[in-house]
Amino acid sequence: MAKNDTKVTDNPKLKQKELSDGNLSLYLDYYLGRINVKDEATGEIKSKVQRKREFLHLTILAAPRTPIERQQNKETLALAQKIRFEREQELKESMHGYRLKKDRDINFVDYFRAYIDNYTKKDIRMMQIALNRFIDFLNETPEYNKYSYRIKPEQITRDMIEAFTEYLQSRSVGEGAKSIYQRFKKVINYAIEHDVIAKNPCAGVVIKADEQILRKDILSLEEIETLIATHYENENPIIQRAFILCLYCGLRFCDVKDLTFKNVDYSNKLLRFEQNKTRGHSNSSGVVIPLNDGLISLIGEPPQDNEGNSLVFPLPSYEMCLKALKRWVKRAGINKHISWHCARHSFAVNILNNGANIKTVASLLGHSGLKHTEKYTRAVDKLKEDAINSLPELKL
Repeated sequence: MAKNDTKVTDNPKLKQKELSDGNLSLYLDYYLGRINVKDEATGEIKSKVQRKREFLHLTILAAPRTPIERQQNKETLALAQKIRFEREQELKESMHGYRLKKDRDINFVDYFRAYIDNYTKKDIRMMQIALNRFIDFLNETPEYNKYSYRIKPEQITRDMIEAFTEYLQSRSVGEGAKSIYQRFKKVINYAIEHDVIAKNPCAGVVIKADEQILRKDILSLEEIETLIATHYENENPIIQRAFILCLYCGLRFCDVKDLTFKNVDYSNKLLRFEQNKTRGHSNSSGVVIPLNDGLISLIGEPPQDNEGNSLVFPLPSYEMCLKALKRWVKRAGINKHISWHCARHSFAVNILNNGANIKTVASLLGHSGLKHTEKYTRAVDKLKEDAINSLPELKL
């Protein structure tokens, strides 16, 4: 019995083979391409896959019982992964003539692109933005534009990173700059882990943002009604229905696009799903949202010929959805910068404004605590203050 512990694109793959005592032996499975082989009996030429195995003489316990045994498994797997990565670079060197190693002439921008090519997490779009911002920074900063076509890892200094963070904050504010910088540091940390960079240039360089301030625009209940009533030629009703559900349930784009009819409990009028952003990282990743008749109608009935696996909203790319949303908002005459995530913020602020308590809102948004929800109460307080200040000045 063999299990695959690495990504589909890894070559070789790290696998496990069950031993007679029930424990697992680690080995590498190499894909060496295809060759044409002549069948001696028929003379027919057939294509045959070439593979080879390399046993690492490393064993992990199938059922560790103590903290020591679990730590031992963790360290053994880490060693196996390190060997696997080194073997992959050796294979690339022999087959393709290149090698990502500290003693080679690496262009960090190319290294960054290669990292993204093998990236499988949901925030890949943000990883691409981080790369683009770094390239823009090199091009637009006189002190560093000499590196715009090629920059070695060792040429990335702390001074450069400090300038880069200032550049990020000039291009986008608060959480936007901080989020991009976090993705950039992922690649730096990966390069350090694989001996491509010796010293961390990001150490001690941070972007601070007041996460309790709501910076995105929100749609009021009146604006939501206006938006829903707005129709135009060549509109995309699937995108519109998905955005309306986010406005009424507080979903993120990454969650609404993955919703299937299995997530809908029609009998009890509930929407159940696990948040992509916090899946595997939080005890509060599961969310349950009550549905009224209007939301059930918005979602619709599942197709008769499947078991609920169909997507509720078969959406195109995020970029196309955002473009359609901006066109819709503009046609509605709403002069605000509305992105998809504004629906989540609008939902939270509007239900708080209508009397919901903060714990209920935190539960509906899938927050593990009240820290991230408090920024919405501050936004509500600001709306109330603006409402009072909109009254004619009182002169006594």
